[in-house]
Amino acid sequence: MKTRIFASLLLGTAIGLAATSSAFAQDKTVKIGALSDQSGLYADLGGPGSTLAAQMAIEDSGLTAKGWKIDVISGDHQNKPDVGVNIARQWFDVDKVDVIVDVPNSGVALAVSNLVKEKNGVFLNSGAGTSDLTNAQCTPNTIHWTYDTYTLAHGTGTALTKNGGDTWFFITADYAFGAALERDTTAAVQASGGKVLGGVKAPINTADFSSFLLQAQASKAKVIGLANAGSDTTNSIKQAAEFGITAGGQKLAALLLFITDVHSLGLKAAQGLNFTETFYWDLNDNSRAFAKRFQDRMKNHGMPSMVHAGVYSSLVHYFKALEALGGNPHDGAKVVAKMKEIPTDDPLFGKGSIQPNGRKIHPAYLFEVKAPAESKGPWDYYKLVSTIPADQAFTPLADSKCALLKK
Repeated sequence: MKTRIFASLLLGTAIGLAATSSAFAQDKTVKIGALSDQSGLYADLGGPGSTLAAQMAIEDSGLTAKGWKIDVISGDHQNKPDVGVNIARQWFDVDKVDVIVDVPNSGVALAVSNLVKEKNGVFLNSGAGTSDLTNAQCTPNTIHWTYDTYTLAHGTGTALTKNGGDTWFFITADYAFGAALERDTTAAVQASGGKVLGGVKAPINTADFSSFLLQAQASKAKVIGLANAGSDTTNSIKQAAEFGITAGGQKLAALLLFITDVHSLGLKAAQGLNFTETFYWDLNDNSRAFAKRFQDRMKNHGMPSMVHAGVYSSLVHYFKALEALGGNPHDGAKVVAKMKEIPTDDPLFGKGSIQPNGRKIHPAYLFEVKAPAESKGPWDYYKLVSTIPADQAFTPLADSKCALLKK
């Protein structure tokens, strides 16, 4: 009698497992949350353009033609960590979102990353800069896709220091991103034989940089490092010109500059700026084709930023992982593990890989803004100075503080 009961239990367990496996294999639903700054200083580099990039990735994946149901919703974190976390919590608990993309603003991104781990979702960050996302605050649910503060620091900071800009003064956005960028650039400058003379912190989204620029000017540093982004960067550059800072011989280092910033400044004001990016719309045939499609649909916006490219690229790879799994397990850590297992390859960033700490690896590029006479047409803004190989563009694993590497 006991043998029969035991056999029945085994049979019931096997049937249950088979049913679960079958249900998982047939689950082809995905919901994406594009969490961005939709109306503030980072709206042009992310915002509605990131939602469009997500939609383009869905279309190009070909999954909907195979019976998948994939939706994308958007939210505005207003550059406030508490707002971002509340939206993300609502998405996971009520809207059943599987993956969150974009999230410019490092303070918001770090807070959202912790929540995504708690909810076992997936976080594909292309907008925030802090390298802490794959270092001290890494999680098994987060992949940092496009760039980070290490990339910016070791691209622009190293190049300018080796080119004679061996004394620096920082104007730093007073939140997580600015702190990480100043920290990483200081390390790069010092490793290249340079010296940091000082720095000052400026509130995010401030309109008046006069006092900060005057302190930088008084420092006599050869390079003034702008450890900020978006309209904070463009306002800094415009007001520096008004004070005659560059005319006086000091050089501005826009440590994070997007094509939307250059467009806002205009070539006359931006010409000669050196900066590091991982994507440019006019880099090759694939980037130009994507940019044209993006521009055609994003009326009155212009060309995509590297954040938009990162949203697209990260989701293309995410969909490949879901296909390889045979369906959506709604298990973020499992999906991210599969994404790390598969080599990356897409039209915008080419071939690459994802490190165990969640850092996506691909080349970066040191650019210089063209002079007006060098530009051949609308949005023809950059000239390539040098290419930084993928294995040099991001924090070496040996230097990473990510706890996942200790397992």
